[in-house]
Amino acid sequence: MLDRRHFLRTAAIGATAAAMLPSFAGPARAQAFDTLKLFVPANPGGGWDQTARSMEQALKAAGLIRNAQVTNVGGAGGAVGLPQFVNQWKGQGNALMIGGMVMVGALIANKAPVKLSQMVPIARLTGEFEVVVVPASSPHKSLQDLLAAFKADPAKVSWAGGSAGGTDHILAGMIAKAAGQDPRKVAYVAYSGGGPAIAALLGAQVTCGISGWGEFGEQVKAGKLRALAISADKRQPGIDVPTIREQGLDVELFNWRGVFAPPGVKDSERAALIDLVTKMNASPQWAEQLKAKDWTSIFLAGDDYAKFIEQENVRIEGILKDLGLA
Repeated sequence: MLDRRHFLRTAAIGATAAAMLPSFAGPARAQAFDTLKLFVPANPGGGWDQTARSMEQALKAAGLIRNAQVTNVGGAGGAVGLPQFVNQWKGQGNALMIGGMVMVGALIANKAPVKLSQMVPIARLTGEFEVVVVPASSPHKSLQDLLAAFKADPAKVSWAGGSAGGTDHILAGMIAKAAGQDPRKVAYVAYSGGGPAIAALLGAQVTCGISGWGEFGEQVKAGKLRALAISADKRQPGIDVPTIREQGLDVELFNWRGVFAPPGVKDSERAALIDLVTKMNASPQWAEQLKAKDWTSIFLAGDDYAKFIEQENVRIEGILKDLGLA
């Protein structure tokens, strides 16, 4: 679980770009990151792409790199792009792939021949909590109201979200299981994006919806949707919505994003990439990106991140088996 023990919040604002440059000096390292290559296994505009573009801006502004190249290869939650990163980017010590929780689930659900374990974990960067919402006209005023209806007749409670097996679907399954119900009975309706899901909710075509706060937040503030619960570890500043856990269910989930190096990189190159991303994470330029995107920093690097990835694969595979998707 992504609980407080795993979160390594940004502890302090880093030095200015001028202060960072001397510690970044050294012919080998400076040359390696003259250009940083960022591989995004998703189409432009999504969360992974936004992460790559934000990294590019922060790293340049902090003086940690001179140039960046972003390559997008979208499809199937990363399952299309990952083989290309494995085979064509192998051994490139100045390359990073953006990935996250969605990729873990997609690779398992699609029974992809290429595994995330083939990558070299560098760092977990950000997390976005999920929110459970209902239309403003819904009779369900709390998560317990919704779960009472679900327990009475699971087929009559439809859950809108993103792709089957993705973060939204996983959270619905976790909630059902924590409530003592069979996750396979979740009547999940998968939509291609937040827009169609919002339209279905506003049209009362579904009972409830699950997505990141960024997708539903504006509709909640406008009074068109009612937020019943958030999947964060604690209440969030400026958001008057209780957590799932404080409503009696031991459920917490962050849709995390992180970076990986391709297979075949040298130990020294791995160390340099970890150092680069760690310095970015401590910089005021990255703090500005986090604030602008309303992202939560859950930084975890190197061996700790590699251990987290191993645990996450096991955890998500178990959830997808509960849902009948693995």
